Amino acid sequence: MSRELWRPRNPTTLLIPKARGGRAQCATYLLLALCAAALYLTGEPLMPTAHSLTFHFVVLEIKALLKGICYLAEEIFHLQSRHRGSFWRALSACFSLRWHGPMLLVCGSAYVALLDGDGQPLGLHLGLASLCELLILALGLHKPSAVEMSEMSERSKQNVAHGLAWSYYVGYLKIVLPRVKKSMEEFSRANPNVLACRETWKLHILVPLSCDIYDDLEKADSNIQYLTDLTETILTRAGTKKRVYKHSLYAIKDENNKLWHCAVEYATPLQSLYAMSQDECAAFSREDRLEQAKLFYRTLEEILKGCKECAGTYRLIAYEESGEAETHFLSREILWHLQQQRHEEYAMYEGNQLNNPSTTLSSTELNLQISESDLPQPLRSDCF
Repeated sequence: MSRELWRPRNPTTLLIPKARGGRAQCATYLLLALCAAALYLTGEPLMPTAHSLTFHFVVLEIKALLKGICYLAEEIFHLQSRHRGSFWRALSACFSLRWHGPMLLVCGSAYVALLDGDGQPLGLHLGLASLCELLILALGLHKPSAVEMSEMSERSKQNVAHGLAWSYYVGYLKIVLPRVKKSMEEFSRANPNVLACRETWKLHILVPLSCDIYDDLEKADSNIQYLTDLTETILTRAGTKKRVYKHSLYAIKDENNKLWHCAVEYATPLQSLYAMSQDECAAFSREDRLEQAKLFYRTLEEILKGCKECAGTYRLIAYEESGEAETHFLSREILWHLQQQRHEEYAMYEGNQLNNPSTTLSSTELNLQISESDLPQPLRSDCF
């Protein structure tokens, strides 16, 4: 009796975070409405409330102005290298002139118009506001939170992971994936009993979130054995004549000693993330590495989903290694994905039969087929 099917501890949906939605913005609108309602319910006179409101807007604009002046003091020394020698470019980079300039003018004018002669001159108000904002800048309290920085980087596609994912796709996957099926077909014609199930004719790409990659898969797991290489793709690329691209085929042994075959390899850009986390010059922590590895997977998945030529030619396998020492963790992870693909193919075959009743065999014909061992490929027990 076969053992219960092994399942990954953490499904990909739990390991890989989705892109952030607009909940923070919705929360802003909700809190804004609550604050406005609270102010209205206090019953304060309109003029003093408007005066205080414009003062706070002026303070916010003074903060942006002072912050921009501090940054401009540095940028004027980099006009040629960063701003093409243009002072206006440097000024625009430090100030959002289209927004903060008119806002400061309007709020300042409104504040002066609403002064009620409380005995404190305008200069004192502005001086105190400037002092407070400069203290905040000096103490570094103006810096965005980790979540804000993460969201800004993700939205602008400026993370390390975005660059690595696009480089991996453009420089490698976009070249090799459209040729994977052809290589598998050639191998299957020569070895018909090895790759019988077409649903696994894909490149299985391992994405360990720890970024710890073995150069030799056989050393990572003794149940994984190298079988052979698929047909090479030879191209002239970036000045290199006859550059060779190839994939290795492996035999994966399950708990019943049955062999499953597939083309599998690590996502090599993860080696860069791991090396960065080991080098002090990169200032890249273990937490940064984990975050970027997850973002690399998500970005790569989005890129490949948008490529029609790569459809059905790959399988991304993201996993997080457990703290316990498991000798055959990697082979079990790969086997689970292979079994899932076999089930998908079987379900697809059944769906086709239901959608085409005219081609469905009668029970007599089916019994004859079984007796003659001519079963359709997805139902064979020796599929792999």
